[in-house]
Amino acid sequence: MFINNFDPVAIQFFSIEIRWYSLAYIVGILLGWILSKKIFISDTKLNEKFDDYITYLILGLIIGGRLGYVLFYNFNFYLNNLFDIFKIWQGGMSFHGGLVGIVIVSIWFAKKNNHNPFNYLDIVSYVAPVGIFFGRIANFINSELYGIEANIPWAVKFVHVDNLYRHPSQLYEALFEGIVLFLILLYFKNKSFVKTPGFVSGIFLIFYSIFRFFIEFFRVPDEQLGYLLFNLTMGQIISFFSLIIGCYLTIIKYEVKKDTQSTFR
Repeated sequence: MFINNFDPVAIQFFSIEIRWYSLAYIVGILLGWILSKKIFISDTKLNEKFDDYITYLILGLIIGGRLGYVLFYNFNFYLNNLFDIFKIWQGGMSFHGGLVGIVIVSIWFAKKNNHNPFNYLDIVSYVAPVGIFFGRIANFINSELYGIEANIPWAVKFVHVDNLYRHPSQLYEALFEGIVLFLILLYFKNKSFVKTPGFVSGIFLIFYSIFRFFIEFFRVPDEQLGYLLFNLTMGQIISFFSLIIGCYLTIIKYEVKKDTQSTFR
C-alpha cells in the first residue's frame, strides 16, 4: 500500500504558482502536436494548416471542458455563482465537454479551409491518449477523482483527503485511457479500412467510453451528484452515449469504405 502526499504545486516563485495540472495540459498538448506533425499527418496541405488549427483546438478544449463541467457536473452551483465559471484555476473540467468543444472548432476550421473535419478529428484521436495520460497523472498528484475504499496491495492513502486506503482510479485511467488506448489506435493505424476519415474517431470513442465506464465503478462519484440513473455516475451515463456515437460512426464509415471498394471492382 502507498501514501499519496504530493504537493499539487510544481513550481512556486514568490506568490506565483505553477501546478502539475497546468503542466500536464501543456506537456500533453505539445507532445500531441509533435506526434501529429511527425507521425500522423501525411497530407501536405493538412500539415500546413495544422499549426493554425492547434490554437483553435486549445480554445475548444478549455472552453468546452469548462462549460461541460458547469452543465453536466455542477450546474446549480454555477447558476448561482456565475462569475465562478471563469475561475478555471480552481479546478473543474469535463473530458466530454472538452471533446464537444474540439468537435465544434474542428468543424468550423475544416469548413473554413475546405477540408473534411474528420481529417482533423482522426489526428486528434490518435494523440488524445497522450494528453489523457498526463491529465490523469496530474489528477493523482492533486489527490482528486480518487477511488473507492479498497483493501488491495496497490491501494493508496490520499492524506489530503482522509485516512482511508483507496483504489488509485486516476492511475487506472492513465493506464487504460492513455497507454492502452494509444496502443490500440496504433494497431489500427495501418489497417486499410482505417483510411476512411472518421473511422479512427469512432474507434477512439468506443474504447475510451468502455474504459471510462468500467473504471468509474472504482471511482468515487462527484460529491454534488452522487449516483444517478440505474446507480450510475454522470461520467458513466455520458460515456454510454459517446459509446453509441462511436459505434454508429465506426459502422457508417466502414460501410462507406466497403461501398467505395465495391465501386472499383
